[in-house]
Amino acid sequence: SPVVQNTAMLRRRATENVSRLLLVPRRRLSSVPSVMKAAMVRETGDASFLKVETDVPVPTPPDGSVLVKNAFAGINFIDTYHRSGLYARELPFVGGQEGGGVVAAVTPKAAEQGISVGDRVAYSVFGSYAEYTAVPAAKLLPVPDAVGLDVATACVVQGLTAHYLTSDCHAGLIQPGEWCLIHAVGGGTCQWAAQMAKIRGYKVIGTVARNKRAVADAIGCDELLVLDEVTGTSYEDYESLDVVKAVLDATGGVGCKAVIDGIGKATVDVSLGALARRGIFISFGNASGAVPAFPPLKLIAKSAFLTRPKLLDYTVDRQELLYRANEIMTWLQAGQLKVAVDTTFPLDDAAEGHRYLEAGKSKGKVLYEI
Repeated sequence: SPVVQNTAMLRRRATENVSRLLLVPRRRLSSVPSVMKAAMVRETGDASFLKVETDVPVPTPPDGSVLVKNAFAGINFIDTYHRSGLYARELPFVGGQEGGGVVAAVTPKAAEQGISVGDRVAYSVFGSYAEYTAVPAAKLLPVPDAVGLDVATACVVQGLTAHYLTSDCHAGLIQPGEWCLIHAVGGGTCQWAAQMAKIRGYKVIGTVARNKRAVADAIGCDELLVLDEVTGTSYEDYESLDVVKAVLDATGGVGCKAVIDGIGKATVDVSLGALARRGIFISFGNASGAVPAFPPLKLIAKSAFLTRPKLLDYTVDRQELLYRANEIMTWLQAGQLKVAVDTTFPLDDAAEGHRYLEAGKSKGKVLYEI
């Protein structure tokens, strides 16, 4: 049949490509196979549409890239948006966009950049829910021996996101000593963000679900607002507490110069209400659904600013990527950042990993072990 012929052709090409790659002496591991295990999305839908296959062709890195043998892959909310179709991607695709492992093969141009087989690396590119991923050399983050590959993998999307949210995304509209509101500090990204905001000298108000309070207590927010949890979701019940009043009380009626909000639909009015005059609302996630459209006139009460950023625009070149990664690794090694790897799923349980994250059970980073 055409399907069988097409599959056979893909396998043959994969074998030929890997064979060509192996001709580069001393630049590959001897055990690189032609096919691999990977979690695929062939149709968009709920977590059951993320399915593990065992005969996916191993990618061939173009010159200037490397092949990484993954030890861990990070599970992030954006992966669930791709799987569900909220964020469109061309089908089919290997899930994930965050991984960590060792370099299994290098191309000549990658070798010229000083990358060697066996290097410990982390990265953010599509296709990390797999045993092997082709990664451009410019996207690799070197991992110090003192940092575990699980922690390094955790720092790529969530850590880099938290870094740009607290360092540059606010456009200088908040200064050390001023107040910042960060939603859901008991979860993944905003655990990082709250700690980084403190490192940068901001005063931090965090919101947290009651069942994640112990996690949030360890972060060291200046003020912690504890809310009821919404069963079966990844966010708090923002009707269980008057967050705006609590923020204004804590800040002497001034409000916060920046609000970092990954919740979305359920918190947009809370976030805008908690802003100080000329403060900035940073809306970076959709845990409760996408923020509905609203007129700019809604910002006039406090002459507020609004941004809807994404990580790719804050890692535009290798220099910026390494600036962020090196600062994070330095903080990790100095003990200034506490990273909670909450749960690790085997790749065979790919769908369960997504269900766990979407149900709001995580109290830190969720990973696949590969």
